[in-house]
Amino acid sequence: MEITKLTTPGVWLIRHGETEWTVSRRHTGLTNLPLTLAGEEQAKALRRRLKGISFARVFYSPLQRAARTCELAGYDSVAEVDKNLVEWNYGDYEGKCDRRFLRIGQIG
Repeated sequence: MEITKLTTPGVWLIRHGETEWTVSRRHTGLTNLPLTLAGEEQAKALRRRLKGISFARVFYSPLQRAARTCELAGYDSVAEVDKNLVEWNYGDYEGKCDRRFLRIGQIG
């Protein structure tokens, strides 16, 4: 009797590298910010971490911070832009650092 090993496909979610608003803890949604130098280094470190790993599909958001992270991680030649992966629209809270916003249900 042959035993077949079943495997479940994995899903990896990887966030973009650091931006200026990440550092200042501002809410970054649709604002198209570039990576900082530290963010670029994070993406390069990701490339080293993922070396030798291949994925069936790679998707990234159309925002430049995601595209640059994908590029520096070494997947830009096989990756596809997916506009559905764009971050939330924070509306009036975009770019703000408001502690009340961090407490869900406490705005108002």
